[in-house]
Amino acid sequence: MCVLWDSDKPLSIQEVCDRLPEHNWAYKTVGTLLTRMEKKGAVSSEKINRVNFYAPLIDKSDYTAEQTKNLISKLYNGSVRDLAVSLFKSKSLTKDDINELKEMFDL
Repeated sequence: MCVLWDSDKPLSIQEVCDRLPEHNWAYKTVGTLLTRMEKKGAVSSEKINRVNFYAPLIDKSDYTAEQTKNLISKLYNGSVRDLAVSLFKSKSLTKDDINELKEMFDL
């Protein structure tokens, strides 16, 4: 989905593969994944000259917000506070991250 969200135009399977060099996914694997995402309503496809081009149907910010809610619900019993405590205790937050969060809460 990130590859499609980052594109300003619909992409073919090969174009998606080309934009994922670090994954080294097979053409058929990417095609299967896009077909499944289309069936679930996440992407649309348009056939042009025997080639399918795919575009996202769901908004990235809507998707990430929904997935964040799911994560908090499943792992932290719906508690945003517990998520924040977990991040703080893991020491994965930098001082800049903490300052940025403080500024956000001060709004």
